[in-house]
Amino acid sequence: MEEAIRVAEREYTKEEVLKILNPLVAEWFASKFRDLTPPQRYALIPIHNGENVLVSSPTGTGKTLTAFLIALSELFNMAEKGELDNTVYVLYVSPLRALNNDIYRNLEEPLREIREIAQKRGKEIPEIRHVVRTGDTPSSQRQNMLRKTPHILITTPETLAIILVAPKFREKLRTVKWVIVDEIHSLAESKRGAHLSLSLERLRELTGRDFIRIGLSATINPLDEIAKFLVGYNEDGSPRPCLIVDARYSKRKSIHVVSPVSDLIYTPAQEVTSKMYETLYDIVKKHRTTLIFTNTRSGSERVVFHLKMLAKKKGDIPEDSIATHHSSLSRGVRMDVEEKLKKGELKAIVSSTSLELGIDIGYIDVVVQVGSPKSVTRCLQRVGRSGHRLHETSKGIMVCVDRDDLVEVAVMIREAYRHHLDKVHIPRNPLDVLAQHIVGMAIERKMNAEDAFKIVRRSYSFHDLSWEDFENTLKFLSGSYGELEEYKVYGKIWYDPFEKVFGRRGKYARVIYTLNIGTIPDEVSVKVLTLDKKYVGNIEEEFLERLVPGDRFVLGGKVYEFVKSDGMTAYVKPAFDQKPTIPAWFSEMLPLSYDLAIRIGEFREKMFQWISSGKPREEIKRYLTRECKVNSAGAEAIVSYFEEEYLVLKSLGSKKFPSHRVILTEKYRDEAGRIHHVFHTLYGRRTNDALSHALAYLASRKANSNIGLAIHDNGFALIYPPGINIDVSLRDIRPEELEDYLKKSIFNTELMKRRFRHVATRGLMILRNYKGHEISVEKQQLNASTLLRVIKKWEDFPILKETYREILEDYMDIQHAREVLEKIHKGEIEIVDVGLLDTPTPFAYNIVLEGLSDIVLMEDKRALIARFHEELMKKIRKMSLKASTT
Repeated sequence: MEEAIRVAEREYTKEEVLKILNPLVAEWFASKFRDLTPPQRYALIPIHNGENVLVSSPTGTGKTLTAFLIALSELFNMAEKGELDNTVYVLYVSPLRALNNDIYRNLEEPLREIREIAQKRGKEIPEIRHVVRTGDTPSSQRQNMLRKTPHILITTPETLAIILVAPKFREKLRTVKWVIVDEIHSLAESKRGAHLSLSLERLRELTGRDFIRIGLSATINPLDEIAKFLVGYNEDGSPRPCLIVDARYSKRKSIHVVSPVSDLIYTPAQEVTSKMYETLYDIVKKHRTTLIFTNTRSGSERVVFHLKMLAKKKGDIPEDSIATHHSSLSRGVRMDVEEKLKKGELKAIVSSTSLELGIDIGYIDVVVQVGSPKSVTRCLQRVGRSGHRLHETSKGIMVCVDRDDLVEVAVMIREAYRHHLDKVHIPRNPLDVLAQHIVGMAIERKMNAEDAFKIVRRSYSFHDLSWEDFENTLKFLSGSYGELEEYKVYGKIWYDPFEKVFGRRGKYARVIYTLNIGTIPDEVSVKVLTLDKKYVGNIEEEFLERLVPGDRFVLGGKVYEFVKSDGMTAYVKPAFDQKPTIPAWFSEMLPLSYDLAIRIGEFREKMFQWISSGKPREEIKRYLTRECKVNSAGAEAIVSYFEEEYLVLKSLGSKKFPSHRVILTEKYRDEAGRIHHVFHTLYGRRTNDALSHALAYLASRKANSNIGLAIHDNGFALIYPPGINIDVSLRDIRPEELEDYLKKSIFNTELMKRRFRHVATRGLMILRNYKGHEISVEKQQLNASTLLRVIKKWEDFPILKETYREILEDYMDIQHAREVLEKIHKGEIEIVDVGLLDTPTPFAYNIVLEGLSDIVLMEDKRALIARFHEELMKKIRKMSLKASTT
C-alpha cells in the first residue's frame, strides 16, 4: 500500500472524542450513546484533524454518524460565534434518492436535540440548515436555496454536476469543507463514479483548496483502490493522503447453505420446487422479518406468488405481510413497501437487487438468498442487511436447487469466513463522461486545455488518460468532424488547437448540458412485432441487446424466433413447436466474479485429488459441512456430483479433470443434429463472454457459417449447425489478437448498436432533450444507427473508441480473458479434449442446457438432465463391469 494511503491502527476512547467536540454536541452524544462503535473509535479524531478517511464497515455500525459528527460539531462552533454564512459547508453525495431522504430525516433529530440543549443552557443559536436537492426538487425550492442556503447539502452525483455550472448557486459551494460520499462501492463500479470523481476535481478547482473527503462503504475490496478513487491525485501525480478505517469484520456472521433435497437429479422438478418454497416458508415463519434476495426481478415475483399461496393454504402468516420490492415497480409502491418494513408490518420482503444498498429498512433478522449471489462481496453485503445493530449477528441462509449453484455457494461461504473478497472493477478513462465534463468546464469559463487536462488527470478514473484522447474529445465536441453536421451533430464548444484554449459555443450550451447530463441510459421497452407487423408484446432493451438472429424466446407464453431489429422494434417469427434458446430472465443475470471462479476451480482440483486418492466420502462431507457450512443434503449432492464427473472422465480414459488449471473440452450432438462444442472455462461469465465471442468469430470464419453461442459462468459452448463439425481451440487465439477479434465479432451486433447509443447520448453526440423537448429513445436509436455507419471509418473517434472500451472492459472482461490465453500459451493452463460424446459429462449439463432453461421449461430441463444422467450411469456401469471381468 502506498505511503499516502494507510490503514488506521490507533483507537481513541469516548473521552478523547468528547474532549474535541463542541460542548453542546458532546453533551448530546454522551447522553445518546454508551460507547463508540469501531468506525467511530478509529475515524472521528483523524477527521477532526483534517484527514481524508474511508470507512468500510457493515450496516448498523454507526458509519453515517461517524461521517457527520465532526462537521456538526464545527458547524455548532461557528453558529455560537455567529460565523455561519449563507453558504454550503458539508456536501453529502449518495447514489440513491431514497437514501438522501433517509439521511435528511436522520439529521433532523440531532440538529433539533442539540439546539434544545442549547436553549436549556440559555443559548440562542441560529439554525443549521440541511436540505435535499435532486432532480425531483421543484424550481421554487431551488430558488429558495439561494436565499436560505443549506449549510448541509444532500444530493446525487448528477445534481452536483448541474449545480457546479448554476451561475449563482455555484458560488455557494466555494466554502465546502467536508464532502461525504456514501455507498462509494456502488458508485465506483459504474460510470456514475467516474462522473462524480470529475465533479469533485472541478469542485476542488472552485474552492481553491483541498476539502476533507469522507467515503462510506459496505464490504468491498481492495480498500486502497477505493481510497484512491475517493481522494484522487495531487498535481505531481502522487495519491492524496487517505486513512482507511477497515471495520468490515466488526460484526459476527452466521451463514449456511441449504439444499432442500439431497438428490438434485432424480427428484422430480415439481417436488424440488415445492420443497424449496416450503423451506423458504419455514424460515419466514420462524423469524420476525425475513429479507429474501433472488437474482432476477421475475424470480422475486415468482417467490412472492408461491409464498402467498402457502400462506393462504396454511393460514399461519397473513398474506399481506409478504411483499416484493424491485426496480420495475413504481416509486409509490416501493416507498409503501419500505414504510411497512420500517414499521415492522412485514414478515417477508422479496427483492432482486434494489434493497442491497443502505436505505433504512428497519429491523431484519435473517437474509435468505435463492441461488448464488455470484460474488463473496455481494453475499456479505446482502447478509449484512440483517442484525442491524452492532452487537447482533448477521444471519444468512443460502437456498440452492442446482448443483453448480451449490458448489459455487459452498466455496463462496468458505471464502467469506476466510475474509477473501472479490476485487471491484472500476471503469477507467470513459470518454463519454469526459465529454460531458469538458462541456461543463467550457460553460464555467474560457479555459486553457492543458490546465483542464491536469484537473481531469487528478481524478482516479482518468489518472492515466492520454493527451491524444483528451484532445480528440475536444476536437469532436468542437465540431472538427465537419461531415457530422449534416447529421445534426453540432459543436457544443469552440477549441483553438494552436492556442490550446476552449470555451462554450452558443447561448443554449448551458441548457443542453443541464438537460442531458448523467450516465444512466434511458432504458425503454422494445416493441416486438411479427414480420407481417402484428404486435406480440414488449421486451426490455437489455434483453434485446443480447439477442442474435435465430435466438428463440418466450413472450406471452409462446415461442418466437428473433429475426432483426429496427430502432426500438424487434421483428420475430413464430416458432411455437420449438424450444426457446434464451431464458426470459437472461438479461438480468448477475455474472460470477472472476476471483470467486478461480477459487471454485481450485476447489474442483482439491475434490478430484481427494476422490482419486480414495479419501472416504464421509470425511469429504464433514469438510463441506464444517468449512463450507453446507447442510447434509447439500454435502451429499456435491460429493455425488464430483464422483459422477470423475467416473465419466475416467471411463473416457482421461487422467485430467476440469479445474482452474485444466480446461476440458468436449462435443455433444443433440437430437437436431447440432454439435455443442463445450469449453469448461470456469472464469466467470464476463471473461467467458470475451473468450467465447473471439473463438466463435474464428469458428464462423472457418465454417463459413453463423455459429451459435451459449455462455455460462462455468464455461461456454459453440453451437455448430447440423452438418458442420469443425475443430477450434483457445490455443488458436494469441493474446495480442484478442481485442481485434472481439471488435470484429461485436461490430454488427445488437449489443454494439445499443451501447453506441448509450455512449453517444452520454457524450452529448445525441441529445435526449433539446431546448426542453424530450427526444424519444426510438429517434435516438435511429440517429445512433445512422451515426455508427458514418463514423466507423474513424478508428480514434472518442465515442466509437469508448463504445468498444465499455463492451470489452466493463461488460466483458478482456483483461482476464487475455490472462487466461497467456497462461494457455505458457503451458500454465492445459487444454484436454475428450472428443465427441453421445451424452455430455455432468459438469457440461448446465452449459449445454443454458439455452433450455426458461421458467416454463424447468421441468423439461430437469427431465433432460435426468435422461443425460441415466445414459451416463448405464455407460459407467458397463465400463466397471468390463473392468471387473478382465
